Amino acid sequence: MVQIANLQYGWTLFVGPIDHKFHWGRTAIQVAFTLFVLTETWLVPIEGYLVDRFGPRAVVLGGGVLVGLSWVLNARASSLPALYTAAVVGGVGAGAVYGTAVGNSLKWFTDRRGLAAGVTAAGFGAGSALTVAPIANMIASAGYEQAFLQFGLLQGALVLLFALFLRAPRPGEVPAPAAGKWSQQGARDYRPAEAVRTSMFWVMYAMFVLVATGGLMVVAQLAPIAKDYKVADVPVSLAGLTLPAVTFALSIDRVMNGVTRPFFGWVSDHLGRELTMFGAFLLEGVGILLLLRYAQSPVLFVVLSGCVFFAWGEIYSLFPATCADIYGRKYCTTIYGMLYTAKGTAALLVPLSSWLSLRSGWSAVFAVAAVLNFAAAALALLVLRPARARALSAVLIPDAMGIPRV
Repeated sequence: MVQIANLQYGWTLFVGPIDHKFHWGRTAIQVAFTLFVLTETWLVPIEGYLVDRFGPRAVVLGGGVLVGLSWVLNARASSLPALYTAAVVGGVGAGAVYGTAVGNSLKWFTDRRGLAAGVTAAGFGAGSALTVAPIANMIASAGYEQAFLQFGLLQGALVLLFALFLRAPRPGEVPAPAAGKWSQQGARDYRPAEAVRTSMFWVMYAMFVLVATGGLMVVAQLAPIAKDYKVADVPVSLAGLTLPAVTFALSIDRVMNGVTRPFFGWVSDHLGRELTMFGAFLLEGVGILLLLRYAQSPVLFVVLSGCVFFAWGEIYSLFPATCADIYGRKYCTTIYGMLYTAKGTAALLVPLSSWLSLRSGWSAVFAVAAVLNFAAAALALLVLRPARARALSAVLIPDAMGIPRV
């Protein structure tokens, strides 16, 4: 998970240099980011099916090959179609690794699914923290092509190495989940076709899209935002470190985006999934509005962007844990893979954020992102929470979910 993080979270460092060399425009270049996220997410159900049937190792080995290949293609891309092809290859590889790793953690740790999914997803959220400065320095000294090539080959090779140690639990190796007050779990394993026939799946899908959209807008546009607010290259000193504001922000954001996943996952194991979602989504919306208000200050830009990422990354622990709680362990990799496609749906709106910023300024982008988070918070508390309580009732399963008894 750490090795595939730069495919998404390091991308913003390359947008400016690519545009400077080819003058394709930010909007056209960001289509590559959208294609990456689409293929990373929308193919996960297929990859999840392969994992559930054949095991995780082979799928991740294939993903490692594609991860390395995609960055090599990025280094050689001299046209938009070539850049888009590299994004698709990288998306397929990253999705194979991401979906497999999260799904496997849900199968191994049934009593602490929130924490387990959060720790696993933290590798993706914080994995690029230590490489932000080295990549930025290599881009400045040797060009973005060398950064793509060298980091791509290294990361792809490490995915192949770590895949050799990955396996799913054998029958009887993992005990049945213990009864808990807040992390109540379903009575049986639902097949993927059954899961998509339930209203709760689509409520979660809508919430995922709402929250992911706002976060992806900031992920993809953070460097351009810093440049437009004239804080990108301003030195910022915090905790004994001094770095340019955008580099400092990217480093802190990666750490916070990683820390939030196990933290909120752990909280949800004790407080409940929906209450945790409500608090986190509300915090995210407030953080986005504060970042809009104080983005002109280099120090506050760094601090508040970290707060935004802390309140955003938890969706990658809360949603898989909730999904496995409701639909069971056996097919959870495939079912969460279908839910995870919501991230791809959200990515379709990322190029629109570039267009909206040019037309109405970043204020409009930030305002839309905040409203989306507030809407998701309301859905978590007022719709998902009571629906899940009814569905997990011993009396109502499975009829309350619209599935005939078998």
